Amino acid sequence: MSRYVSFRDFDWLLLVFVLMISGLGVMEIQSATVHTKFAGSHIRQIYWILGGVGAMFVVSAINYQALLDRIHWFYIAGVASLVAVLLLGQKYLGARRWIKMPGGNHFQPSEWVKLILILAVAKYFADLRHKDLSWGDFIKAGAIVGIPMLMVLAQPDLGTALTYFPIAVMGVFLGGLQWKQGLVVVLLAAVGIGAVFFTPRVHVLKSYQKQRLTSFLEPDADPQGSGYQVTQSLIAVGSGGLWGGKGSQTHGAFLPVPQTDFIFAAFAEEHGFVGALGVLLLYFIVLMRLTQNAQTAPDRAGAFVVMGVVAVLSFHILVNVGMVVGFMPVTGIPLPLMSYGGSSVLFMFLALGMVMNVRMRRFVN
Repeated sequence: MSRYVSFRDFDWLLLVFVLMISGLGVMEIQSATVHTKFAGSHIRQIYWILGGVGAMFVVSAINYQALLDRIHWFYIAGVASLVAVLLLGQKYLGARRWIKMPGGNHFQPSEWVKLILILAVAKYFADLRHKDLSWGDFIKAGAIVGIPMLMVLAQPDLGTALTYFPIAVMGVFLGGLQWKQGLVVVLLAAVGIGAVFFTPRVHVLKSYQKQRLTSFLEPDADPQGSGYQVTQSLIAVGSGGLWGGKGSQTHGAFLPVPQTDFIFAAFAEEHGFVGALGVLLLYFIVLMRLTQNAQTAPDRAGAFVVMGVVAVLSFHILVNVGMVVGFMPVTGIPLPLMSYGGSSVLFMFLALGMVMNVRMRRFVN
């Protein structure tokens, strides 16, 4: 069957809301870095956004079915790039996450692997014909996501590794997860988490990573150490009040990395509860629009692709905003479309390009 494809079916309304969030991000990056060594970062962010929009249109024009048919090659390339990072990557602050490119730029493969995993999981579950998942299906799906996840964890990059998890969860949930399987997985996960944190012989996480994952529970126990970031973030959010303030925490350099991980705290300090609620409302509209596009997808694979994007975006927002207000651990997960960073921005627009790709092929001639 041929599909009628036209940019008239492009989700222009979704793009408007996405650009509104991106614009607020650029504005806050400029404000947070104006008197720092990162001044001018907002200009680079604008370039990344423009490049992302261009890439989104390109990706939306390529038939997603053709991409799914070749996903095994993309998956192999993604795993190979993660191997290259472990062997040849540039080390910075104790982590080996980037490959240095000509011109002084850095390429972070782990961000792009997320898009590959969304497609791989969509292809795997779309090809399953039975209604309920068997344990074999469950294990295979876990391996598809688990192998890259462990490689990223070895860099070490706990934050990005965690963002792979919702892709698997969404896949198995929509793929026909049985409640008994879910219960067994939850119990095994509880045992595994207990072993990681309470068994000295288990060395899956480094000691500083364990501190980061638990310090948010009692930030006052070490306000100058592991609890510093959460404490300063809470002060910044609280000082914003209802309508916002002067941003003393942000501009006084008390709030760490206000242009990246804690950009929501910086925005809340300068624009108050009303401004922060407005940003969350924009994200909610984007997520609802994405979910609607999943409902109108032309096939099972398309629906899985769009819901994979929804899962990753929701996880990013939940963890980042939760981190800022002290309900989630500090894991270095950026706020999509707002936080400064080329790899994160480009991934998000490429993922949105895949959503547009599915939407534009809704109609069959």
